[in-house]
Amino acid sequence: MASRKSTADRVATHIRTTLDGVDLEWAETGRGLFTVTLPGTRKQTTECALEIGKHTLSARAFVSRRPDENHAAVYGWLLQRNVKLVGVSFALDTLGDIYLVGRVPLSEVNEDTADRLLAMIATTADDSFNQILELGFAESIKKEWRWRLARGESTANLAAFENLAPERVINPSTEP
Repeated sequence: MASRKSTADRVATHIRTTLDGVDLEWAETGRGLFTVTLPGTRKQTTECALEIGKHTLSARAFVSRRPDENHAAVYGWLLQRNVKLVGVSFALDTLGDIYLVGRVPLSEVNEDTADRLLAMIATTADDSFNQILELGFAESIKKEWRWRLARGESTANLAAFENLAPERVINPSTEP
């Protein structure tokens, strides 16, 4: 048991050092449990939990709620994307919500591996977010376009989904 404790303590120290060295909001919410808010551009933030287990450091980050539509296409895209990922993979919870998960053996955890794991989660969540939204929420995005245009609201943050805009919108980036 002493070996497990010293390994867990060593890993916790590596995680604290990593998190202290980056400008991110984080907390140690329990023994061996950390939460960190990862920044992005498409997905503005990704909440990630790191948990020191008996044999591995596990990471779990929420990416998107269960798609409203087109489930097979969304989940198929995630599986195809998993083939290209290193260190993390997409997973679903019992509700169909989408997560990124990763595991690193405790013996391999240091500041560099912890930093790479967090970077991979942040990058993958951000790079995948718009595609997940477009595949799984297209009707809601179209509805949002129509609602904003009908009320004269800004459509600037819908620019990534210009292909889902009503025909009369030519360049949403110039919208007020």
